[in-house]
Amino acid sequence: MDHLVSPSLLAADFGNLQKEVLMLNKSQADWIHLDIMDGLFVPNISFGFPVMEFVKKASEKPLDVHLMIVDPDRFISRFHEAGASVLTVQYEACTHLHRTVTEIRRLGMKAGVALNPHTPVSLLQNILPFIDMVLIMTVNPGFGGQSFIMESYGKITELRKMIDSGAFNVLIEVDGGIDTKNAARLTAAGVNVLVAGNSVFRAPDPTDIIRKLKSLEI
Repeated sequence: MDHLVSPSLLAADFGNLQKEVLMLNKSQADWIHLDIMDGLFVPNISFGFPVMEFVKKASEKPLDVHLMIVDPDRFISRFHEAGASVLTVQYEACTHLHRTVTEIRRLGMKAGVALNPHTPVSLLQNILPFIDMVLIMTVNPGFGGQSFIMESYGKITELRKMIDSGAFNVLIEVDGGIDTKNAARLTAAGVNVLVAGNSVFRAPDPTDIIRKLKSLEI
């Protein structure tokens, strides 16, 4: 499968949000990534349902929603109603992870599990048969514009081996410090989905950066 590009709206110009979404519609982006932060699981607050529902109405792309919140089970059905196609929860925030991802799938969404930089991928061994994607956080979650953690390559390689050895149909997504300089190495390591925020929305021509991320043109 060709890799996917999921630009992160966390880095978008919220004063011109509709314009930004329409730009993504015309680009080669595959998904639109939305980071939902509650100020508790991470030291930042992003946006909630009203913004997400607006994006859903304007978007022609599937919504790739990452919940960086405590007790995400309270809101699974609400995020489904708001238009999430992919719903990713943090491993560290879920006491009963199997129950959580089963409910996400039952509602018709793809279920993802995200790992913070300090969390080993070996902990996912028993949940891989029940999910559709693993999101490797390549920065500490909460804020955009951070530098890529180089040790993430080892986690990605280890996870790819786990997935392939079990013949699991699970995508690997990465988020944090992704740009045209490391995209090719990441996909070579086994990454299927590239989330890019600042490298896209701070560029003079965001659609060209998205094109380069898709083509792996440096």
